[in-house]
Amino acid sequence: MTIAPDRPATFGSGGAEPYARALRHEGLLQLVRATGGAGRPASPPAAGDADEAFDVARWSADADAADLTTLDDETGPVLDIGCGPARMVRAAVERGLTVLGLDVSPTAVAMAREAGLPVAGGSVFDPLPREGQWNLALLLDGNVGIGGDPTALLTRCAEILTTTGSIVVETAPEATLDDSYEAHVVDDQGHASATFPWAEVGREALHRHAKRSGLRVAQTWSVDGRTFCRLRAR
Repeated sequence: MTIAPDRPATFGSGGAEPYARALRHEGLLQLVRATGGAGRPASPPAAGDADEAFDVARWSADADAADLTTLDDETGPVLDIGCGPARMVRAAVERGLTVLGLDVSPTAVAMAREAGLPVAGGSVFDPLPREGQWNLALLLDGNVGIGGDPTALLTRCAEILTTTGSIVVETAPEATLDDSYEAHVVDDQGHASATFPWAEVGREALHRHAKRSGLRVAQTWSVDGRTFCRLRAR
């Protein structure tokens, strides 16, 4: 099994815990580079600044039309990695699928469980139930950036799938983007998280990471300005 080195800080954790605060109060979050590069500005995110701020309310809302395409023709079981408040878990349950959400945020896990949804706390690099039996792994909302090493993440995802399973990755808007960096998130009150590794990958760059992980991009589609790629074993 692939093990993430050093188990670094994760998205939005530590510091002033802005991610947990935003989840509970549906605020805005901004991803800010902690080292070099152009990055995103470090000022608190402004409402309507859609290119720089995450509207956390969307993560707590019902899955939208674009989200639902990732479950089309799926038979399960489904693992939603970095599920947050678990809108995709809810969507899968409503389709009668066996599904589990996975998130490192205790607040996200608590919110999902309060809603009666099947979610576990932990990292995809931890031992998981149904190892080798998942038919679909979801990496939406930029979660291919988890850990800052997309190749390592995809390699691990491949380990937990059935031989005919697939990974659906939502890619960055810029097709050629392939960037790993240290970051933190800031909420609309200026509260910052600890620094964590992150990555952004566009649809063209994803082919390189897939190949290194023993995978191939079998399908690409776009809905409402969002792009998704389905990866399968080579």
